[in-house]
Order: sequence, then structure tokens, then C-alpha cells
Amino acid sequence: MKTSSVNSGTAGADGRGSSIPEEQYQALLTRVTDWVQGPGEAWADEIESTGTVPDELWKQLRTEGFLSLAAPREIGGAGLSFLQWMGLMEVFSRSHASVRMIVHVVNGTWRAMNPFADEAQRQRFVVPAVAGESVVAFTLTEPANGSGVDITSSVRRDGDMYFLSGAKHLITFGVRCDYWLLFARLEGTTGREGTVALLVDRNTPGAEVEDTSRTMGVRGTDHASLTFTNAPVPVANRLGAEGEGLAVALGGFLTPSRVSVAMSCVGLAQRAQELALHYAARRTTFGKPLSSRQAIAFSLAENAADIAAAKALTLTAAAAWQNAEPDAPALSSMAKLTAVDMLGRVTDKALQVHGGIGYWQSQPIERVYRDARAQRFEEGTNEIQKSVIAKAILGGAAG
Repeated sequence: MKTSSVNSGTAGADGRGSSIPEEQYQALLTRVTDWVQGPGEAWADEIESTGTVPDELWKQLRTEGFLSLAAPREIGGAGLSFLQWMGLMEVFSRSHASVRMIVHVVNGTWRAMNPFADEAQRQRFVVPAVAGESVVAFTLTEPANGSGVDITSSVRRDGDMYFLSGAKHLITFGVRCDYWLLFARLEGTTGREGTVALLVDRNTPGAEVEDTSRTMGVRGTDHASLTFTNAPVPVANRLGAEGEGLAVALGGFLTPSRVSVAMSCVGLAQRAQELALHYAARRTTFGKPLSSRQAIAFSLAENAADIAAAKALTLTAAAAWQNAEPDAPALSSMAKLTAVDMLGRVTDKALQVHGGIGYWQSQPIERVYRDARAQRFEEGTNEIQKSVIAKAILGGAAG
């Protein structure tokens, strides 16, 4: 697979100007592919049987350098361009969903932190996160609210300390993390202006953690519900200024993350199609391979076209973000919306190709089918994506 690179000067805080030579990139792509098809498959079997991601897998991903790929070299990353990184995400997403989730999250949270961190915070929080030495859990969603300006978790400031109260849920790696990158608001405020972004130590007094990892799919990736009662957080752990909390959460993080999720859908759909093609070729009915049946062949053809279309839009959105184009946020939502719907159609047809046996856990397609459903709410539901797109196109029409 060839992926183009776009240079735009120095890497900057968000790494958009980074890239590596094409020959080096192709070698890395081959190494990632070999890992996904070899050790990655073995880990997938273990995760499904135990329901947990072992520490050894985290260590292996860190040793391989897979947790430090997307960040610029200045903070310890490999310096890939965003388009190059999407090429690797496409491959990682063919592996177990928890592997994909680890690689996606660890290679992404630095984008929220780095642009707003001072040098001391960069060395204390960002560099260890990029190295995979510490895990930072993105902590925005609340049980009684959405994931934006309506957050109600609040902080009361007393000198050099904030005291945090409120609740969060659906927090990926919220159990095993070292820090929660948590978004709250100053007590008594409303709107964006009162929001703050805080790095909250996992062992902070007044923090209660409930493991909520029993999910339909994406098994092994821990999720948590969090409750805070006057939990002390040093003001020195605040990223950016008071009032910039949502800028940290949404600014440099959400748009590329939505593109990454869209590419994850593409990769997982490719895995489902691969399984369906393999099964159709070896399964015989009435003396003929299943692939010779027109109904099956047409379903596989529709899948191929669906995947190619979603991938093209996702790469367009990735290039728009890499080049800092103004329509990148809308394109990222278009890509995520399109890719997530595509994934539903492709996995459903891939499961149908397998017939009844595809419903059994002995078949890899059963896990792929379950894991695909999680993509619908990651980085915002389809309804959220439609709202973002509508605002962009209606605003443009009014202009």
C-alpha cells in the first residue's frame, strides 16, 4: 500500500508537519502487517478467552514502538505524517479490537495535551504518554449529559488546588490508567468559558472507580465509571487556561480521532471481507463452491465497493486535517458517519455468507461482527456527526 506524505514545515505541537521517507514507511508498514497477522492473532485468541488484555501485550506493543508512532520526533514519536499513520491504523484495525483501541488511544491523546502543555507538563505528562510509559485516559463523557458544553462535573478552586466533584462514564482505560485527562467546569459557570482540562492522578483521594468492562464486544479493553467527591487536583495539573477546557478536548484531538475511527472501520471491514471471501471459496454446496453462487458473489462485490468508497472519503478527510484545511472537521464527521454505516453493512453480509456457522464463537467473523457495533458510538454517534455536518453545510449556505 502506498500512502502519500505532505510536508508543511516543522512538525509543531500537533505534528502535522512530520513525515518519514517512503522507503522507511513501507518497511514499517510491512512490520506492522506481519505483527498483526502473526503475534496479533495469537493475542486475539488469548484476549477472547480471558476477557482481559495482559500486561505482556502492553509491554510488547511498547517494545515494538507501536505506541509511539503518530507523535512528532520532538516528543519521542516516530514522526509519521497523519496520512502515513492512517495507513498503519488501517492495518492495526484488522487485529483484535482491544489491540486497535490501545494503539489508537495511546497514539492520540498526546494531540489533546501537547498544544496546551507548558514545558514542565510536557516532560511530566506528554513525553511519558508518547513513550507508552504512562496511560492517559480521555475523560469527557458523563452519564447524565452529552460530551461537550453541557458537562456538569465541577471544580472549586482554593489557592493552588482544585476540588473536583462529579461523575464520568464509558471511560476507556479508566481502570488501568495513570492519569485521567478530565474535563470539568468551574463551579457556578455555564458554557465553554468555565471549562477546564485537568490531569487527575489515578490514585487521587475522593475518586471512586467502577470497572464496567463487561461489554458486547471489544473485550479486554477496560472501561470505567468514575465518581469524584471533593477530589484534590493541583492547579499545576491544568492544561491551558481556565476557560480552555473544551478547546483542549475538541480542538486538536477530536477531528483527527474521528478520522482515525473511520479508518478503523475500513480496516475491520477489510478483515470481515477477507473472512467472507475465504469461507465462500472453501465452502461447497451441492457440488459447487459458495463463491460461484451469484447472490454470494454480488454481496461480496457490494462489500468491496462499499469499503473502497469509505476508504477514499477517509483519506480525503485525513489529507484535509493534515493540510489544516477549514473543512477538515466536517469531512472528519462525514468520513466517520460513512465508514461506520459501511462497516455495519459489510459485517452483516460477511456474517450472512457464513450462514448459521458464523453465529458461533468458533468463527472469527462472530467477534468481528460484535466488535463492529462499538464503532457507532466511539468519538460521537451518527447523530452527532450529522449535527456537525449540517452546521457546516448550512452555515456555508447562509454565508
